[in-house]
Amino acid sequence: MPASLAPVLWAAVTLGIYAASRAAYARFRRWWLSPLLTTWVACGALLIVCHTSYHEYLRGTHWLVTLLGPATVAFAIPIYEQRATIVRHWPVLLAGVVAGSVIAVGVSWWLAGLFQFSPQVRASLLPRSITTPFAIEMSATVGGVPALTASFTAVTGLFGAAVGESLLVALPLRSAFARGASFGMAAHGAGVAKARELGAEEGAVAGLVMVIAGLLNVLGATAWSAL
Repeated sequence: MPASLAPVLWAAVTLGIYAASRAAYARFRRWWLSPLLTTWVACGALLIVCHTSYHEYLRGTHWLVTLLGPATVAFAIPIYEQRATIVRHWPVLLAGVVAGSVIAVGVSWWLAGLFQFSPQVRASLLPRSITTPFAIEMSATVGGVPALTASFTAVTGLFGAAVGESLLVALPLRSAFARGASFGMAAHGAGVAKARELGAEEGAVAGLVMVIAGLLNVLGATAWSAL
C-alpha cells in the first residue's frame, strides 16, 4: 500500500471501530464496551501489531482532535437549558471546581514524583484532569508535550467514566447536581457523556464543571508561567 494512503486508512479504521463499538454499547450497555474505551484500546493494539508510531497515526487522525473544540462548545446547549439550577447553586459549583482542580493537579504532581518522571513529562501530566482542548493549551504553557498530555487526558477520562458509576453507588451522592459535578470534574468529556446517560441535569452540570475547570486551569497556568 502506498505510504500516502496510510493516514487515510488509519482514519477509516478509527471511525470504523468507533461506529462498531457504539452499536455494541447501545445494545449491551456494558461499561467495558464504551466506544471511547474500546476505540482507544483497539487502535493502540493495532498500532503495536502493525509497528506504526503514534506520530504516523496522528497524520491521519489529527483532524479528529480539532473537532474537540466545537464539541466542547456544543455543551453550552444543555448548560443553557439547566441555567436556573446552575444559577441557584453557583457558589457551591465554583468552590467544588476550585477544590477539585487543586486536588487533581496535586495528585498529578505526586504521581510524577512517585514515578520519577522528567520535568517535561511532569508538565505534560499536570493537565490530565481537564478536557483535551484546554489540556493541550495548558500543557504548552507549562512546558509539557501536548501530544503526551492528550494521551494522559484520554486515560484519565476513560478511567473516570468507567469506574465513576460504580463509585457513585458506594458514595452518598444522591442529588443529580452532585453526580453531574463529580463526573465533569473527574472525567471531563468522557464523564459528561456518562453523566448524560444518567439524566439531563447531570449532563448539564457535568458539562459546565468541565468547561469552568478547563478555563480556571488554563488561566492559572498562564499566570504561573508569567511569574
